[in-house]
Amino acid sequence: MKIDDQIQDIIERNKRVEQDKKWETSWTRRIILTVLTWIAAFLFLHIIKVENPAFAALVPAGGFLLSTLSLPFVRKIWEHFQK
Repeated sequence: MKIDDQIQDIIERNKRVEQDKKWETSWTRRIILTVLTWIAAFLFLHIIKVENPAFAALVPAGGFLLSTLSLPFVRKIWEHFQK
């Protein structure tokens, strides 16, 4: 394999990694996972006959969303102590 081919492979890999990072931190991903969490919680709570399952399902969905918002802050603290 030529050096030029290796460099091109690295450039393409870096593009894929950057795209993956964007997806992991995107609001689109957060909202989709929050909605899916709400649906799963709602179905479970409905099956076990919890009163007002639609409202009760907001707790795990909201918890998930809040956890995604706090992680960048926690990561900065973690990075500080890794130095």
